[in-house]
Amino acid sequence: MTSADAACNTLCNPASQVSAHYMIAENGTVHCLVPEEMRAWHAGAGRWGGVTDVNSRSIGIELANPGSSPFAAPQMDALCTLLLGIKDRWGIPPARIIGHSDMAPGRKIDPGARFDWRRLARLGLSIWPVAVADPPPLDAFRSLMARIGYSADVPDKTLLSAFRLRFRPRASGPVSAADMALIADLARRFPVDADNGLA
Repeated sequence: MTSADAACNTLCNPASQVSAHYMIAENGTVHCLVPEEMRAWHAGAGRWGGVTDVNSRSIGIELANPGSSPFAAPQMDALCTLLLGIKDRWGIPPARIIGHSDMAPGRKIDPGARFDWRRLARLGLSIWPVAVADPPPLDAFRSLMARIGYSADVPDKTLLSAFRLRFRPRASGPVSAADMALIADLARRFPVDADNGLA
């Protein structure tokens, strides 16, 4: 979309078959589009851990940004305030606050490489890995990614791209020990379905 208003118009048009609970403009204006207790259509096909219908188990927030630009300070401030309220109202653990690129690797790329996940983690609104001293072997990649929550239904290269988009946006090349050191930490501290007794 060329503007936040255009995005809101699309998200509120039934013919678009897409919606979100909130849309935050660059200036920090928060547009409430769908009540939190109702299902929105922001996620589509994808999964996170044992959740295969993400739309039915999530609150969708869209941010006005082309994906390649830094996110404006008022927008990030508004997002953090909104997330704090949602997290408290619904008892959502930080590990369950994810991007569309996490639940639909290869199909979705938002919020993108310029999004400040570390800021959210510092506020307890997301998670951030700390490299383990002794990374596991590279062949543990797929099983550890599944333990974090990433789908096993996509190729390794796509999984790696999704992981790096969020946690190592400047990294390139095949999976490395540096990737594995971070993945292992997330898998150990934040197994995706532990809060549901499924880990």
